[in-house]
Amino acid sequence: MTTTQNPPPAVTGDTRTTKPAAQQKSQQKADRADAWRRRAPLMPALIFVIIVTQVPFLLTIWYSLRSRNLLRPEGEQFVGLSNYGDLFLDSTFRQAALNSVLITFGCVFIAMLLGLGLALLLDRKFFGRGIVRTLLITPFLIMPVAGALLWSISMFNPTYGLVNWLIGLVGISPVDWTSEYPMTSVIVALVWQWTPFMMLLLLAGLQSQARDALEAASVDGASAWQTFRYITLPHLRFYLELSVLLGAIYVVNTFDHIYLMTAGGPGTASANLPFYIYQRAFLGFDIGQSAAMGVVTVIATIALALLALRLIFTSINAKEQS
Repeated sequence: MTTTQNPPPAVTGDTRTTKPAAQQKSQQKADRADAWRRRAPLMPALIFVIIVTQVPFLLTIWYSLRSRNLLRPEGEQFVGLSNYGDLFLDSTFRQAALNSVLITFGCVFIAMLLGLGLALLLDRKFFGRGIVRTLLITPFLIMPVAGALLWSISMFNPTYGLVNWLIGLVGISPVDWTSEYPMTSVIVALVWQWTPFMMLLLLAGLQSQARDALEAASVDGASAWQTFRYITLPHLRFYLELSVLLGAIYVVNTFDHIYLMTAGGPGTASANLPFYIYQRAFLGFDIGQSAAMGVVTVIATIALALLALRLIFTSINAKEQS
């Protein structure tokens, strides 16, 4: 006699698995709701930033695709990328782009070296250090327009400028600096203004350095140069890269100094991209060409900034891993 064993009744639902899944979904919903509650106060600021930055940029792209001249409004038409093609065939644009590179890297490099030297001096204790630090910061607090007028009139004036008075003491004839050496004049004025910015960033890096490492190097008999080269300089790498990045982003948009000191001259010898865009838009009334130049300038600046940021983040990750 055989007996058959009935199979156990089928289980329609496993509460041990469905309950945690339901709890997980509800937890995800709660996390999303909490995230939106945290982001909600920032939404007005985000919308405002989008309106004042991205909408004008999109309009600039639209104008760059059209032939639009305010002196001939009836001739406006869609031309596609022809404005960009004409742009790179423009020798003045290429000269302005080269001037932008020379002014930016010349100013940033010299200001960084001077700022590093001043930061090393201010990192030492001496009587009146606070007053000296305040005086060295002062050029950065002056408005760019005032700084440009100061150097153009008080320093580089060929008749009564201070620089010509100083070189006249050693028998050198007066020089019309802004006419004969326009690029040098602009770079000198920009270095004077941006050196305090570099100094503050590098001084912050020096003061964040661990003193026990410096004391250990001194006990081991390392010289001042060896301590700076193998301990201080690697520690300052992040601050140096940050100062170069921020300085380049700000200096590449220089307009005040060129407009007030040289007016882009002689001719267009000292015109950079922002000043040449101003000339084409407000003096030549060529909206299409100037918009195309603006788009190219923004894209090039963003590309350089992204490259510099990648280098900075790479150095930060390498420092954290070490």
